Amino acid sequence: MTARPGRPPRSAPARLFGVLGEVFVTVAVIMALFLVYRIWWTNVEADRMAQSTAKAIRAEWSREGGGGRQKSASSPGIGFLHVPALGGAGEIAIVEGTDPERLDEGVAGFYTHPVRSAMPWDREGNFSLAAHRDGHGAKFHNLDKVRSGDHAIVETEGKWYVYTIFATLPKTADTNVGVIDSIPKGSGRYTRGQYITLTTCTPVFTSDYRLIVWGELTRVEPVTPGRTPPPEMRR
Repeated sequence: MTARPGRPPRSAPARLFGVLGEVFVTVAVIMALFLVYRIWWTNVEADRMAQSTAKAIRAEWSREGGGGRQKSASSPGIGFLHVPALGGAGEIAIVEGTDPERLDEGVAGFYTHPVRSAMPWDREGNFSLAAHRDGHGAKFHNLDKVRSGDHAIVETEGKWYVYTIFATLPKTADTNVGVIDSIPKGSGRYTRGQYITLTTCTPVFTSDYRLIVWGELTRVEPVTPGRTPPPEMRR
């Protein structure tokens, strides 16, 4: 029987390309796993924490009563944001602070710096909120779909605050803090009022810029037994 000839040794360039190919495949697998973690698993974790926060807020309301106002730093939150144009975001718990670790909990946080947010029940000012756009609950993922004439409703223990969206800013620098001023710069409003500002990162999967949505308080409605929502919550 004639022996099979052995494989000829691979050239140095061929060996190099083989090693590079293995490296690229490994990097691709690592990146895919990172995206799964970033988009899917952090959403799972954030939704679980958000549900816990929501239960804590409503439990506090049922225990103490107090108009839905934040009473202390230990309070779990002040209420909920409802924006029908966001699609499946549902009710979004509103808490104090916009640090990334806080927003990672699948909530919307009101600003405490560099400008402290007004509250919905204040006579005037800008109730300014931030939330993630991708991963960690992605509550503002569809913020770019919100248009003038849409509504943002803030639910507190005793009141529904109904805002009508009047302007958006698709992209601005993350250093542009004027957008959350009491009279928000760039919104087209120049007098004091009762405003709401929603902010998030843009483009999706980056934090290079900020997307801004502005609204103005249209009316305030008392919460009735059974918490029947205002009609603006139906798209």
